[in-house]
This record gives sequence, C-alpha cells and structure tokens, in this order.
Amino acid sequence: MRNKNVGFLIVGIAVMIVAIILLFNSGMKDIVDETCDHGTACQMYDTISMQTNLSLIIAGLVLVIGLFLIFSKEHERIIVKKVKAKSRAKRIDMSKLDADEKKVVGILKREHGAFFQKSVMDELGVGKVKMTRLVDKLEAKGIVERKRRGMNNIIVLVR
Repeated sequence: MRNKNVGFLIVGIAVMIVAIILLFNSGMKDIVDETCDHGTACQMYDTISMQTNLSLIIAGLVLVIGLFLIFSKEHERIIVKKVKAKSRAKRIDMSKLDADEKKVVGILKREHGAFFQKSVMDELGVGKVKMTRLVDKLEAKGIVERKRRGMNNIIVLVR
C-alpha cells in the first residue's frame, strides 16, 4: 500500500479510538454520578479524567503518525536497467577454414545467419556423421552455435 493510503487508514482508526474513548468516558461519568456519594471530592472523578487524558494522548499520537504518513513524500524507486552494448559483428577468418567449412559458413551467411543442420547437410551432399563433425569443428572455433529445436538442430552464426 502507498503511504498516503496507510495514513488515511491510521487517521480513521485514531478518530474511531477517540470516539470510543469519549463514549466510554461519558458512560463512566454517568455511573460515577449515580453511585458515588462524595460528590466532586470522589477519587473516581480524578481516575476517570487521568485515564481519559492518557487515552486521548495515545490517540493523538496515532493521529499524528497517520497525518505524517499522509503528508510525507513517497520515496521514488529508481530502476536501473543495464543495456548490453551491441558488439560489432566479428569477421570470420575464412583463410583458416577448409573447403567444406567455408561452404557451411557461406550457406549460413546467405540464409542470414541461421539454417537447419539437415538442410545444410542436404545442400552440401554430405552424411550425418560428416555434417556433425563439421559443425563440431566450427563450434570449437567459435564460428557457429548449434541450437536444439525439437528433433532438429539449427546452426547459427555467432555474431
């Protein structure tokens, strides 16, 4: 809850406490008036006034706390988001790759950086084992990543 709402709630409770105190006080005075024979010199009047004053002071403190919460300024939350700096696309050194690896990288570049491993395998005309070994080599060199999509793998160029 917001401070303002809590403050209004506390002020409402303080007002109810004051009303209960005053009702209780008037009831006690009526009882004392009927039962006490000493008149105004009766000690019960002093006790009632002392208890009423103490109760009103406590209710006043609760009221002040509520008013403080109503008029206090809400703390602003500062949200800091870290933005990852976009790294520039690193250039792939094609001179260190063999012919089949160059073909795989060429296909991935043509397909905007991602393609199914099965489709690359069909396009190159190689078997599953050779394709897996090619992708493993390229992954070890940090050129591609293999991502699992259901029953298929997607080969993605690392940027």
